[in-house]
Amino acid sequence: MTTYIFKIISLLGGLALFLFGMDVMGKALERQAGGKLQTILAKMSSNVFKGLLLGLGVTAVIQSSSATTVMVVGFVNSGIMTLKQAVGVIMGSNIGTTVTAWILSLSGLEGDSFLIKFFKPSTLAPLIGIIGIILYMGKSEKRKGVGTIMLGFMALMTGMDLMSSSMSFLKTESWFADLMVSFTNPIVGILFGAVLTAIIQSSSASVGILQGLCVTGAVTYGAAIPIILGQNIGTCVTAMMGAIGANRNARRTAMVHLLFNVVGVLMFVVIFYGLGLFIDWTFLRDPVYAWNISVIHTGFNLAATCVLLPMNGLLVKLAYAIVPEVKEPEKTELLDERLLATPAVAVQRAQTIAGQMAADAAQAMRLAIGLTKKFDPSAMEQVTALEDRTDRYEDALGTYLVKLSGMNLSVHDNRILNTLLYTTSDIERMGDHALAVAKAALEIEEKKIEFSAQAKGELAVLYQAVLDIVDRTVAAYGSFDLEQAIKIEPQEQVVDALVREVKSRHVRRLRDGLCTVEYGFVLEDLLTACERTADHCSNVAVEMLQVSEGKLEAHEYLNALKAGELYESAAFSERFARYKAQYAFPEDL
Repeated sequence: MTTYIFKIISLLGGLALFLFGMDVMGKALERQAGGKLQTILAKMSSNVFKGLLLGLGVTAVIQSSSATTVMVVGFVNSGIMTLKQAVGVIMGSNIGTTVTAWILSLSGLEGDSFLIKFFKPSTLAPLIGIIGIILYMGKSEKRKGVGTIMLGFMALMTGMDLMSSSMSFLKTESWFADLMVSFTNPIVGILFGAVLTAIIQSSSASVGILQGLCVTGAVTYGAAIPIILGQNIGTCVTAMMGAIGANRNARRTAMVHLLFNVVGVLMFVVIFYGLGLFIDWTFLRDPVYAWNISVIHTGFNLAATCVLLPMNGLLVKLAYAIVPEVKEPEKTELLDERLLATPAVAVQRAQTIAGQMAADAAQAMRLAIGLTKKFDPSAMEQVTALEDRTDRYEDALGTYLVKLSGMNLSVHDNRILNTLLYTTSDIERMGDHALAVAKAALEIEEKKIEFSAQAKGELAVLYQAVLDIVDRTVAAYGSFDLEQAIKIEPQEQVVDALVREVKSRHVRRLRDGLCTVEYGFVLEDLLTACERTADHCSNVAVEMLQVSEGKLEAHEYLNALKAGELYESAAFSERFARYKAQYAFPEDL
């Protein structure tokens, strides 16, 4: 009895280490892949074969079909991906997840040759762990990430080896043999595999546990096959849970995942066990080994994909039948919290939305400035709508970014996150100033204000300078381009100088009786909006540069930048002079 207690403790400890290693390795792989996962998946074409390959590749990299499918559900719910695009990715993820089983099959290697001994977990895991800890203790973030992956792999393989060795006592246990025999009943085996996988929410982990049981010799093909079939159904639970509260297309995406696996299992059961009524599958009574599990797991998913891929349209129709259309328009989630399960992808999504917010603010300013030249009520409505959208973007991003800030991110993703946290309010204010310009344009229209030819020429130069700095800020912000960001502050200084000069010239015209005070009020509103827009562009650029350095406060950084102390910015004065010449008033040319 005492021996059994210690064996069970050892078994549970091995299982804990195995699951911990899988979790660490998977999350580290996700961090290394970063936001590239969204870029890869979101740029999908409608070609289902391309989606299949991408789904396979992404899942093989992050070692989790559940993570991939939840990500895809989030993308569909956010409108990044269509249901048709998602089908291929889902099928590919089912094949990609079998990579883990092949890695774990190393535990079943037997032989006395050097290569076999080298690749056994008892040798390979410590070696990878040594290399991993050396990399992890280094200063490079990239090396730390690779080291974490290797340490996770060591824990995974060590846990697998510990599970296998602790299960050896089950060889002589009659109750265990009877249990394995009961799983040869397809219904019982499928239910067991599905429930086990649903509980631990990882088909890779449940397949690994099954591979560990193979050391007992009591697991036969007849028991293993139904369990593997059930594991494919059980892995759908994560995506189904993730689709709760999502829009209809996202729920259909999860349903396609479930249908793919259920239909695949039913087809296999009908054909294989149907033929078994006439053919004696003698191999079903033979013991199965770890690598055999890998073959069965991969073989089933490949066969199911080959049969159902050409029928992907039918799966979509079934999903529509189960989750039917309704009259209300479909809503998409701007920032889907399901993506928080893969923080690197969530950061990339937040950056994309922030980029859209900046582009909207820039478009609002472009339209608003156009209104000062020729008023158009429809353009005024567009400016108002764009400003309202930037407000909604800021609200959504604020909540989302706070949730992301408590998660484990790479240094690069943390920099992006911090930049977004500090700059979204500046982008939103740019939209506010665009609306202020539009309102000034409305006042000009209503009061029939006509600026002098000189004032019009001066404003045209100022407007161009403002639009150029806004466009450069949007370009730098959307791609986190520091080379562009460093050019923004000299432009902002030129805009300030232009505003001061316009004011000075207006005062002279006012003194000479060439302009009225009433015109001056409108002009002041326009100049204030232009100057503050440039100020917010400067704030965005400074935050980007400051966060990339991670050393200075914003004001200290700005002073150092102007003094020519950073990023070889002794060229600051040269850039300022060049921009000043570029935006000279007509009579100064």
